[in-house]
Amino acid sequence: MADIFDDAFYKRADAHIALANEEVAEVSHEMVNASMMFASARFSAFLSARGFKSGEAMAAQRDETVEYFVAGFRQMLEGNLEAYIKNFDAYMNTKD
Repeated sequence: MADIFDDAFYKRADAHIALANEEVAEVSHEMVNASMMFASARFSAFLSARGFKSGEAMAAQRDETVEYFVAGFRQMLEGNLEAYIKNFDAYMNTKD
């Protein structure tokens, strides 16, 4: 099985980040982030719905589905926070 964190994975992520950076010209970073989180949540709900035959079946797995996506987001957020902590000066251009 292919590694999900291959070059194409990062290319897709970078495309989303590039779009977010464009949007910051119009609204705050916080509003762009809120839009991105909403879009991710909506797409995750859609993805989940594709795996069920009915709303009732989906409802029966609601808590497990939420936990799956929250755990994945948490793991990715923690990894990125650690990267920023370790590379703060380089990432934030604080040293000239």
